Amino acid sequence: MKKALTYINILFFLCFFTTLAWAQTKVYISVDMEGVTGAVSGAQLGPSGFEYQRFREFMTEEVLAAIRGARAAGATEFLVSDSHGNGQNLLIDRFEKDVQIVRSWPRPLGMMGGLDESFDAAIFIGYHTSTANTRGVRAHTFSSATLTDVRLNGTSVSEAGFNAAIAGHFGVPIVMVSGDDAIVEETRAYVGDVEGAIVKWATSFHSARTLTPAAGCDVIEAAARRAIERVGELEPFRLTGDIELEISFKNYRQAEILSYLSSVERIDSHSIRYVAKDMVEASMFAQFVNNYQPGLSP
Repeated sequence: MKKALTYINILFFLCFFTTLAWAQTKVYISVDMEGVTGAVSGAQLGPSGFEYQRFREFMTEEVLAAIRGARAAGATEFLVSDSHGNGQNLLIDRFEKDVQIVRSWPRPLGMMGGLDESFDAAIFIGYHTSTANTRGVRAHTFSSATLTDVRLNGTSVSEAGFNAAIAGHFGVPIVMVSGDDAIVEETRAYVGDVEGAIVKWATSFHSARTLTPAAGCDVIEAAARRAIERVGELEPFRLTGDIELEISFKNYRQAEILSYLSSVERIDSHSIRYVAKDMVEASMFAQFVNNYQPGLSP
């Protein structure tokens, strides 16, 4: 009898801990700054801007709000990617001990650095529309200074679209995006009916009607909770087969020099095409294009 009870106890604990393991929900959060509540110009977006230090705080609070909402829906593990500017914007001492943060550049997968198949969902905080979009605060794709368009398989994409395709490569669904009304609309048109947290309404490239930071955090927290509750419902955004990555530059020279590479085709005076076997390879090429400089040193 005692032996039978021992076996029953062992089975009970095995079932209990297996259930706990199944219940783990691992969430990846990629964070930009242009889509943060109230951000409208360079005054908020870089170390030389007079409001930058305050907006580092607002950016951090929005991520914390997303984590609170996700935890309320059952999320148990978080990796946060600081993906704006120098990649060193988030105030990392504000996060709980069980949150890890990816910082600075360069890094494989760019704004999705650290993502792999182990994640159950990805959330985009503070995102903005693409450089091909006529709407949206601070609309650009990867570089407002040098690029005029980025296309995947012939379709212009925002950073959200490009990063959603990276996540899709690993089987990870995008479940939420926050920013202005235009990026929520653009992301849904490209990747499907994800949760959207609208924290401001674009009126021009440098202007918006905006919520207060506290109200923006409330919207983000509620959206993150809804998003994690929908994890089983939302599908990853997958691009299958070879990936045609086309990049258009503001100037001629980048397209000309890159076309010296045998793997790169110059398709017009300002544009190139690179065919990648998958989104990881496409991302690596995009990272090279956006970050390589002959004078780089440690």
